[in-house]
Amino acid sequence: MYSYEDRIRAVELYLKSGKRIKATIRLLGYPTKNSLKARHREYQQRHDLRIGYVRTAPRYSAAQKQTAVDHYLSHDRCAAATLKAFGYPSRGTFAKWIEELCPEIGKRRVGRVAGSVPKSREARQAAVIELCTRDESASVAAQRAGVSRPLLHNWKNQLLGREVPASMRRPKKPASNLEHAELEQQVESLRRDIRKLELERDILKKANELVKEEWASLRIS
Repeated sequence: MYSYEDRIRAVELYLKSGKRIKATIRLLGYPTKNSLKARHREYQQRHDLRIGYVRTAPRYSAAQKQTAVDHYLSHDRCAAATLKAFGYPSRGTFAKWIEELCPEIGKRRVGRVAGSVPKSREARQAAVIELCTRDESASVAAQRAGVSRPLLHNWKNQLLGREVPASMRRPKKPASNLEHAELEQQVESLRRDIRKLELERDILKKANELVKEEWASLRIS
């Protein structure tokens, strides 16, 4: 939960940016899209925000939760299929429902891992760099990061752009002798280190460009 100061700061920046949701969230790192909209509606009605939180009725009924979980269990435990079929809830919320109603499988991944998705920029950067310099499959890299493969690729696109390849893997050639194979391994290791440094540089460069664009747009507004 965010403090009153955090919530009012988000609403004020949202209004100052011309009600640009993505720009506000990108600059602050919070809140969610729906939360920001709700806080804005509250601010319009009260010209201020509540100091504390008011407990509201659950958004989804127990029957809705059970129906969604039953569908998930009867469709090969595919969260994406269930969310598409019902149109609710979010992946994070659905993961909590699985953990609540099916404790024996609730700790397993449901699209995203409940409560374990890295949220810091540093964690996302590290996961993307590992994705782009990996030896194994993207699924293994995503599992190590504790997220789904599509989410990891989305992070890569956000931090580096779609044009940057998500792997530096190359077809392996049979080594003519042991010495040649060892040299190839050393070269590949050096190439990987160089690639990591290049990725860190590109991530910082793109982040700086985004910040400059957002602040420029705010000044214009």
